[in-house]
Amino acid sequence: MAGAKKTWDFSSTVCEAEKRGALLPSADCSAGDPSLWGMDNHGCNWTTEGILFPSLSSADGEDDMGLPKAGPILMEKRRRSVCAVAAAALVAAMLSSLTGAAYGGGMSPGYYKTTCPQLEDIVLKEVTRKKNETIVTIPAVLRLFFHDCLVNGCDASVLIASRNQDAEKNSPDDDSLAGDGYDTVNRVKAAVEQKCPGVVSCADILALAARDVVHLASGPYWSVELGRLDGLVSKASDVEDKLPGPDMHVKELTDIFYRSGLSQRDMVALSGAHTVGFAHCSRFTKRLYNYSSTVKLDPSFNPEYAKRLMEACPPDVGPTIAVNMDPFTPVVFDNIYYQNLRNGIGLFTSDQALFTDGGSRKTVEEFADSEPRFFQAFVESMMKVGRLGVKTGGGGEIRRDCTAFNH
Repeated sequence: MAGAKKTWDFSSTVCEAEKRGALLPSADCSAGDPSLWGMDNHGCNWTTEGILFPSLSSADGEDDMGLPKAGPILMEKRRRSVCAVAAAALVAAMLSSLTGAAYGGGMSPGYYKTTCPQLEDIVLKEVTRKKNETIVTIPAVLRLFFHDCLVNGCDASVLIASRNQDAEKNSPDDDSLAGDGYDTVNRVKAAVEQKCPGVVSCADILALAARDVVHLASGPYWSVELGRLDGLVSKASDVEDKLPGPDMHVKELTDIFYRSGLSQRDMVALSGAHTVGFAHCSRFTKRLYNYSSTVKLDPSFNPEYAKRLMEACPPDVGPTIAVNMDPFTPVVFDNIYYQNLRNGIGLFTSDQALFTDGGSRKTVEEFADSEPRFFQAFVESMMKVGRLGVKTGGGGEIRRDCTAFNH
């Protein structure tokens, strides 16, 4: 490439030891077990003020990894792009026929129209307030929603706190869930209870919050089907083998989704949640230093990307250091994640495998080429996820406190 290249400051975020009260897991900040969704923070504050995500651009208009030149992005300062607005509008138009309609299981977007008409305004206000406190709110809430729904359905069972440490949130796959996600739901619940006591389930609040964080990050907006009840059971033992992990390949990922009634296309679309969030170095350094008995570096890595990751995450890196899932637009919900995969810039094995596998590559290419298509597919898949294992009638309740069963 011609011309002097701009320095790529592969900024990492440092997890501080400060916790946010009793709502958070007791695990140290050095712990963490990210799933496919979002990031692997678990209630620590992440230093974001002034972190710059530079463009990696050179004089000829391409960066070191072959992506088009893009301007620097200051965390929490990026304006919503015209393209994102247009794509979101197109998705809304495509799905407008669903608005206000009734769905299976008695759910509908207007479920609380008469019993709590101001519900969505309350949720958005509280989610926005939390997001303005910390950008971690976006991936934290998304991950919480996925982990709830993929284990025995969308019933807020992941929110239950157990004295015996045997609830879902205490499982190895869940004990790293972000405290900011839990805090968001609990704040919203408290605000909703002030206006509509005993009416709205925690499961519905989580579903609405997941939609809102996506939209607040410049992603699509959709009508959320409501009418779920909160579950009556939460067991850590139920979580095993139900959630995707960072070291999985496409067959393993696809099998997990199939067991929940979701397709491989759903899996690829929902993987786009990795367009926002962070991951601890320890969760992907095997790809950098110990890929196999004969090869140290995963050959599917973009060489320049691997070099920068090694600089940010040396073999002796501390357990609290994390990097962005998407090094270009880390706080914007867009389709750059898929463009990254096409260029060998997938952080986890489970990310890059979507492109290296012939069966899923076509879908990755489709989403990389068209943000509106990605947004539409993501919304459709999110709606499918939101219908998983919905509790009705005697199979559920409306909790007074999202962290505890009523009885």
